[in-house]
Amino acid sequence: MKNLLLLLLLANILYFMWGLLADDVDRPGVVVVEESEFGPPLSMVAGRDAEGDASVGAVLGSGEPSDLAAVVGRSCVSIGPFKVNTDAETALAEYAGEGMQTGLRSVQGQIFVGYWVRIRNIPDRVAGRKMLDTLGEGGLTDAYMPPIDEDGLSISLGLFGDIDRAERVELQAKSLGLPADITPTTREGTLFFLDIGLPPGKGASAMVERYGEEKVLRRDAATCPKSN
Repeated sequence: MKNLLLLLLLANILYFMWGLLADDVDRPGVVVVEESEFGPPLSMVAGRDAEGDASVGAVLGSGEPSDLAAVVGRSCVSIGPFKVNTDAETALAEYAGEGMQTGLRSVQGQIFVGYWVRIRNIPDRVAGRKMLDTLGEGGLTDAYMPPIDEDGLSISLGLFGDIDRAERVELQAKSLGLPADITPTTREGTLFFLDIGLPPGKGASAMVERYGEEKVLRRDAATCPKSN
Protein backbone atom coordinates (compact mmCIF):
# COMPACT_ATOMS: atom_id res chain seq x y z
CA MET A 1 0.00 0.00 0.00
CA LYS A 2 2.86 2.32 0.88
CA ASN A 3 4.49 1.59 -2.49
CA LEU A 4 1.25 2.40 -4.39
CA LEU A 5 1.03 5.81 -2.73
CA LEU A 6 4.62 6.57 -3.67
CA LEU A 7 3.94 5.65 -7.29
CA LEU A 8 0.87 7.93 -7.47
CA LEU A 9 2.85 10.80 -5.94
CA LEU A 10 5.69 10.30 -8.42
CA ALA A 11 3.20 10.24 -11.32
CA ASN A 12 1.67 13.56 -10.23
CA ILE A 13 5.10 15.16 -9.95
CA LEU A 14 6.09 13.97 -13.45
CA TYR A 15 2.78 15.21 -14.95
CA PHE A 16 3.27 18.63 -13.30
CA MET A 17 6.80 18.91 -14.68
CA TRP A 18 5.60 17.87 -18.20
CA GLY A 19 2.96 20.60 -18.13
CA LEU A 20 5.60 23.25 -17.42
CA LEU A 21 7.88 22.11 -20.24
CA ALA A 22 5.27 21.45 -22.95
CA ASP A 23 4.65 24.05 -25.79
CA ASP A 24 1.54 26.19 -25.62
CA VAL A 25 -1.35 24.76 -27.65
CA ASP A 26 -4.05 26.98 -29.26
CA ARG A 27 -7.40 26.43 -27.63
CA PRO A 28 -10.78 28.14 -28.36
CA GLY A 29 -11.56 31.05 -26.12
CA VAL A 30 -12.23 34.81 -25.93
CA VAL A 31 -9.54 37.42 -26.66
CA VAL A 32 -10.02 41.00 -25.48
CA VAL A 33 -8.51 43.56 -27.91
CA GLU A 34 -8.29 47.31 -27.31
CA GLU A 35 -9.93 49.58 -30.01
CA SER A 36 -6.64 51.45 -30.40
CA GLU A 37 -5.07 48.30 -31.86
CA PHE A 38 -7.30 48.49 -34.99
CA GLY A 39 -6.23 50.35 -38.17
CA PRO A 40 -7.99 53.42 -39.64
CA PRO A 41 -11.77 53.12 -40.12
CA LEU A 42 -13.10 51.91 -43.51
CA SER A 43 -15.50 54.07 -45.61
CA MET A 44 -18.26 52.67 -47.85
CA VAL A 45 -19.16 54.30 -51.21
CA ALA A 46 -22.90 54.40 -51.82
CA GLY A 47 -22.65 54.68 -55.61
CA ARG A 48 -20.50 55.77 -58.56
CA ASP A 49 -19.62 59.42 -58.86
CA ALA A 50 -20.62 61.58 -61.80
CA GLU A 51 -17.13 61.43 -63.29
CA GLY A 52 -17.32 57.64 -63.35
CA ASP A 53 -20.65 57.78 -65.13
CA ALA A 54 -19.21 60.16 -67.70
CA SER A 55 -16.35 57.79 -68.38
CA VAL A 56 -18.85 55.10 -69.35
CA GLY A 57 -20.32 57.44 -71.92
CA ALA A 58 -16.86 58.18 -73.24
CA VAL A 59 -16.24 54.49 -73.83
CA LEU A 60 -19.62 53.61 -75.34
CA GLY A 61 -20.24 56.76 -77.30
CA SER A 62 -19.40 60.42 -77.13
CA GLY A 63 -20.51 60.80 -73.51
CA GLU A 64 -23.46 62.99 -74.53
CA PRO A 65 -26.77 62.00 -72.86
CA SER A 66 -28.50 61.22 -76.17
CA ASP A 67 -25.64 59.08 -77.44
CA LEU A 68 -25.34 57.16 -74.17
CA ALA A 69 -29.09 56.63 -74.04
CA ALA A 70 -29.05 55.27 -77.58
CA VAL A 71 -26.34 52.77 -76.66
CA VAL A 72 -28.11 51.48 -73.58
CA GLY A 73 -31.52 51.10 -75.16
CA ARG A 74 -33.26 54.27 -76.37
CA SER A 75 -34.90 53.77 -79.76
CA CYS A 76 -34.20 56.13 -82.65
CA VAL A 77 -35.61 56.39 -86.16
CA SER A 78 -34.54 58.30 -89.26
CA ILE A 79 -37.13 59.42 -91.79
CA GLY A 80 -36.06 60.14 -95.35
CA PRO A 81 -34.70 60.92 -97.69
CA PHE A 82 -36.63 64.12 -98.30
CA LYS A 83 -35.89 65.75 -101.64
CA VAL A 84 -36.95 69.21 -100.41
CA ASN A 85 -35.62 70.82 -97.24
CA THR A 86 -38.96 72.46 -96.40
CA ASP A 87 -40.67 69.03 -96.25
CA ALA A 88 -38.07 67.81 -93.75
CA GLU A 89 -38.38 70.97 -91.65
CA THR A 90 -42.17 70.63 -91.54
CA ALA A 91 -41.87 67.07 -90.24
CA LEU A 92 -39.22 68.18 -87.73
CA ALA A 93 -41.47 70.90 -86.31
CA GLU A 94 -44.33 68.43 -85.95
CA TYR A 95 -42.39 65.77 -84.01
CA ALA A 96 -40.49 68.34 -81.95
CA GLY A 97 -43.85 69.80 -80.98
CA GLU A 98 -44.79 66.38 -79.60
CA GLY A 99 -41.83 66.56 -77.22
CA MET A 100 -39.46 64.32 -79.17
CA GLN A 101 -35.77 65.08 -79.62
CA THR A 102 -35.18 65.76 -83.31
CA GLY A 103 -32.36 66.67 -85.66
CA LEU A 104 -32.09 67.51 -89.34
CA ARG A 105 -29.26 66.03 -91.38
CA SER A 106 -28.27 66.54 -95.04
CA VAL A 107 -26.15 64.31 -97.27
CA GLN A 108 -25.11 64.31 -100.90
CA GLY A 109 -26.56 61.46 -102.89
CA GLN A 110 -28.60 60.26 -105.82
CA ILE A 111 -32.13 61.67 -105.99
CA PHE A 112 -34.67 59.47 -107.75
CA VAL A 113 -36.27 61.33 -110.66
CA GLY A 114 -38.55 58.70 -112.16
CA TYR A 115 -38.94 55.70 -114.46
CA TRP A 116 -37.91 56.56 -118.01
CA VAL A 117 -39.59 54.53 -120.73
CA ARG A 118 -37.52 54.50 -123.92
CA ILE A 119 -36.84 52.73 -127.19
CA ARG A 120 -33.05 52.60 -127.50
CA ASN A 121 -30.42 51.61 -130.04
CA ILE A 122 -32.29 53.13 -133.00
CA PRO A 123 -30.00 52.79 -136.05
CA ASP A 124 -30.83 56.16 -137.64
CA ARG A 125 -33.40 58.96 -137.74
CA VAL A 126 -35.27 57.49 -140.68
CA ALA A 127 -35.98 54.35 -138.65
CA GLY A 128 -36.80 56.56 -135.66
CA ARG A 129 -39.43 58.56 -137.55
CA LYS A 130 -41.12 55.34 -138.71
CA MET A 131 -41.29 54.19 -135.08
CA LEU A 132 -42.80 57.54 -134.07
CA ASP A 133 -45.51 57.10 -136.70
CA THR A 134 -46.29 53.62 -135.36
CA LEU A 135 -46.41 54.91 -131.79
CA GLY A 136 -48.74 57.77 -132.74
CA GLU A 137 -51.12 55.40 -134.54
CA GLY A 138 -51.11 53.21 -131.41
CA GLY A 139 -52.11 56.10 -129.13
CA LEU A 140 -48.66 57.03 -127.73
CA THR A 141 -48.68 60.55 -129.16
CA ASP A 142 -46.31 62.03 -126.55
CA ALA A 143 -43.32 60.07 -127.82
CA TYR A 144 -40.42 62.09 -129.26
CA MET A 145 -36.87 61.61 -130.43
CA PRO A 146 -34.37 63.65 -128.32
CA PRO A 147 -30.92 64.65 -129.59
CA ILE A 148 -28.34 61.87 -129.67
CA ASP A 149 -26.71 61.35 -126.28
CA GLU A 150 -24.07 58.95 -124.97
CA ASP A 151 -26.56 56.08 -125.27
CA GLY A 152 -27.09 56.77 -128.96
CA LEU A 153 -30.32 57.57 -130.77
CA SER A 154 -33.51 56.79 -128.83
CA ILE A 155 -37.20 57.58 -128.53
CA SER A 156 -38.58 58.79 -125.20
CA LEU A 157 -42.05 57.59 -124.24
CA GLY A 158 -42.18 59.51 -120.95
CA LEU A 159 -40.74 59.86 -117.45
CA PHE A 160 -43.07 58.50 -114.74
CA GLY A 161 -42.95 58.58 -110.97
CA ASP A 162 -45.32 55.60 -110.80
CA ILE A 163 -43.84 52.25 -111.87
CA ASP A 164 -47.29 50.88 -112.75
CA ARG A 165 -47.91 53.64 -115.26
CA ALA A 166 -44.42 53.20 -116.73
CA GLU A 167 -45.05 49.48 -117.19
CA ARG A 168 -48.37 50.13 -118.95
CA VAL A 169 -46.67 52.40 -121.49
CA GLU A 170 -43.86 49.88 -121.96
CA LEU A 171 -46.34 47.04 -122.65
CA GLN A 172 -48.35 49.26 -125.03
CA ALA A 173 -45.21 49.98 -127.09
CA LYS A 174 -44.23 46.31 -127.10
CA SER A 175 -47.72 45.40 -128.33
CA LEU A 176 -46.93 47.56 -131.38
CA GLY A 177 -43.78 45.52 -132.00
CA LEU A 178 -41.36 48.08 -130.61
CA PRO A 179 -38.64 47.13 -128.02
CA ALA A 180 -39.36 49.60 -125.22
CA ASP A 181 -37.74 49.28 -121.79
CA ILE A 182 -37.74 51.04 -118.41
CA THR A 183 -34.72 52.77 -116.86
CA PRO A 184 -34.82 54.13 -113.27
CA THR A 185 -33.36 57.64 -113.47
CA THR A 186 -31.55 59.62 -110.76
CA ARG A 187 -29.61 62.85 -110.42
CA GLU A 188 -26.95 64.11 -108.00
CA GLY A 189 -28.31 66.35 -105.25
CA THR A 190 -28.80 67.05 -101.54
CA LEU A 191 -30.94 64.66 -99.52
CA PHE A 192 -32.43 65.46 -96.11
CA PHE A 193 -33.03 63.07 -93.21
CA LEU A 194 -34.99 63.69 -90.02
CA ASP A 195 -33.50 61.89 -86.99
CA ILE A 196 -35.85 61.29 -84.05
CA GLY A 197 -35.26 59.97 -80.54
CA LEU A 198 -38.36 58.05 -79.49
CA PRO A 199 -39.58 58.46 -75.88
CA PRO A 200 -39.88 55.27 -73.76
CA GLY A 201 -42.79 53.16 -74.95
CA LYS A 202 -43.16 55.10 -78.22
CA GLY A 203 -43.08 53.07 -81.44
CA ALA A 204 -42.62 54.02 -85.08
CA SER A 205 -45.72 52.31 -86.51
CA ALA A 206 -47.51 55.62 -87.14
CA MET A 207 -44.44 56.97 -88.96
CA VAL A 208 -44.22 53.84 -91.12
CA GLU A 209 -47.91 54.14 -91.98
CA ARG A 210 -47.46 57.80 -92.94
CA TYR A 211 -44.17 57.71 -94.88
CA GLY A 212 -43.89 54.08 -95.94
CA GLU A 213 -41.64 51.24 -94.79
CA GLU A 214 -38.81 52.19 -97.14
CA LYS A 215 -38.52 55.76 -95.79
CA VAL A 216 -38.45 54.97 -92.04
CA LEU A 217 -35.07 53.63 -90.96
CA ARG A 218 -34.92 51.85 -87.60
CA ARG A 219 -32.52 49.93 -85.37
CA ASP A 220 -28.95 49.90 -86.72
CA ALA A 221 -29.97 51.78 -89.88
CA ALA A 222 -31.19 54.82 -87.92
CA THR A 223 -29.15 57.76 -86.62
CA CYS A 224 -29.93 59.27 -83.22
CA PRO A 225 -30.22 63.07 -83.10
CA LYS A 226 -27.25 64.90 -81.60
CA SER A 227 -27.63 66.74 -78.32
CA ASN A 228 -27.86 70.50 -78.56
